[in-house]
Amino acid sequence: MSETSDEKTLAEAVDALADRFRAMPQSRLLGAVPGHPSRASAGLALARWLAVTAAAAEAVRADGGADGPPAHELPDAGAFAVGDQLAVVGHDLAAALAALPGDAEVALPDGPVAAAAVRALAVRRLAEVSAAL
Repeated sequence: MSETSDEKTLAEAVDALADRFRAMPQSRLLGAVPGHPSRASAGLALARWLAVTAAAAEAVRADGGADGPPAHELPDAGAFAVGDQLAVVGHDLAAALAALPGDAEVALPDGPVAAAAVRALAVRRLAEVSAAL
């Protein structure tokens, strides 16, 4: 399946934020931001949300149901790994959403959300974290 502009937008937002984390010196990564003890922990929280969301999107079957075991929490691999973790789970989410029709329901923890809305929500969350850095 070819990448649409929506998937490209998500992938570009993931790459931009991941690159920002990869380029940060330790002092900046460990600096506090509103709501988190450090920029790295803010990035990890976002990466964990992206991972849960990707797992939910991957679990959607062709008939609209979902299956598979619950996702395991993304581990804390340290401040210097956050950029790579964001990149991996963000691209997983983009690929999972690309395989779904826009109106397919993805079972998120807060309730079902259409795949197209999940994509928009992910881009918005990436932008929010980026702005907080």
